Amino acid sequence: MTGPAPALPDQTGHRARLRQRLFQQGGEALLDHELVEYLLALAIPRRDTKPLAKALLAEFGGIGGLFTAEPEALLRMPGMGDTSAAAIRIVQATALRLLRVEASTRPVLASWQALLDYLHADMAHRTNERVRVLHLNARNMLLRDEVMSDGSIDEAALYVREVIRRAIDLGSAAIILVHNHPSGDPAPSRADIDITRRVAEAGKRMGIALHDHVIIAASGHSSLRAMGLL
Repeated sequence: MTGPAPALPDQTGHRARLRQRLFQQGGEALLDHELVEYLLALAIPRRDTKPLAKALLAEFGGIGGLFTAEPEALLRMPGMGDTSAAAIRIVQATALRLLRVEASTRPVLASWQALLDYLHADMAHRTNERVRVLHLNARNMLLRDEVMSDGSIDEAALYVREVIRRAIDLGSAAIILVHNHPSGDPAPSRADIDITRRVAEAGKRMGIALHDHVIIAASGHSSLRAMGLL
């Protein structure tokens, strides 16, 4: 595996200029490849990381796809090692932690946009389908955020009985279903609508409300409740 090109003589000065812009003007002053370049420079300090940053962004379709890429995919890129892959992953983990804190400090229905921001950051650019269930208490505060399944590029399993049993175990008063469409189109399929209605009916019998089923995609999201399908 061929590593990145050796650092140029003025690489230290270039990074100092990036750092100065970051401190004085904030992250918005840096282009996407410059953000990734500087991050990688912390993990690979003796290399010119600009070509690698640009290659990563091209491979994963932008900064969203890069920071949600799996470690195995990152490590397949020439020039990437465990340390640089871990740097990418720790940024994603930190961003999700911050967004989750924002989404969970108030009732979910009163902080809906914060919840959508969190879900979009985690799921919009995934290359496989993921299903998660948000469990809420009687005050609509988040009790638990659980991934129920990870599937293929276009399918992940969701079993009504397992969803309701888990809600009973946690003492959930309500739940929100969430899954992503790797295709980029958040429009619900007939199967999405059918499973939503089955979960709603099963939950109603047990006194557990289904507030919504949200579908996340790179181009946006769909709410089955907002669409009148729940």
